[in-house]
This record gives sequence, structure tokens and C-alpha cells, in this order.
Amino acid sequence: MRYLYKLAYLLLRLYWRLAKPITIGVRLLMIQDGAVVLVKHTYDAGWHMPGGGLKRGETLEAAVRREAAEETGAILEHLSLLGIYSSFYQAKSDHVAVFVSEKFTLTERQDRAEIEQVGVFPLDNLPPQASEGARRRIAEYHQQGGPYYGRW
Repeated sequence: MRYLYKLAYLLLRLYWRLAKPITIGVRLLMIQDGAVVLVKHTYDAGWHMPGGGLKRGETLEAAVRREAAEETGAILEHLSLLGIYSSFYQAKSDHVAVFVSEKFTLTERQDRAEIEQVGVFPLDNLPPQASEGARRRIAEYHQQGGPYYGRW
């Protein structure tokens, strides 16, 4: 099954290169008790913030709550907006809203095919494979400013 996800991801990247789509997605910084929740995908290396793309007719808030539940099993309480970012990687025009949840409950996650592993890491001791995007968003979170905007 993992190989099918990797193949699908490669085909999706080819589509992006040819179609050059405009996409919108969400990411979530789940921070509680001095630790952050990150996920490792079956199709992409490294540790990332949970998140994904919006479905047709879905709000940003609904999308981030759905993705959190699917990928980590989290039930989120209050959300705040950290920022909105743009990425032009892989020939896409990708726009990402990043939310923060400091109060949540982890339950059984729903998505076992896409997410290989869920990890909880101290904010001052992230894994070496943590994505650069996650590291930048955590640094912004520490600055207590925002909302932020700019490049991913």
C-alpha cells in the first residue's frame, strides 16, 4: 500500500508540473505542554505539521479540524491563525493557512495509509528530519507575533 501512495504522489507531482494548479491548504501547529505533534507521511520523507488540501465547499477551519482528526486523531478545541503563506515549489501556486491549537485531545487516528507515524517532540529538541517549513513556523510561534504572511 505504501508503494501505491508513493506512486500516486509522483504522478500528482507530474500533474502539477503540467497543469500548474493554484491550490489552497491548511497546516496545524499542535503545541501542548512544551511539545509539538508532527507526522511522517508514507510518501514523503521527514516530519511535517499535520494538514492537507481543502475539499470543495469546505472552510479553512473545517479542513484543519478534519485533517487533524484524520492524521493524528486529534480533537481540537480553540484555534488561532498563525499566518498565511505561499509556496511555488513543484510548479504549483500553493497557498497555506497555518493554525495553532494549544488545547487538544489525541485519540485513535483515522488515516493509517497516508500517515506512517505520529510523533510528539519537545519544542527545543525537534527531530533532525523535521521539515524546514515546520521549523520556521515553530520559530514564528515562539516570537508571539502575527499573523504572519509571506513565502513558505
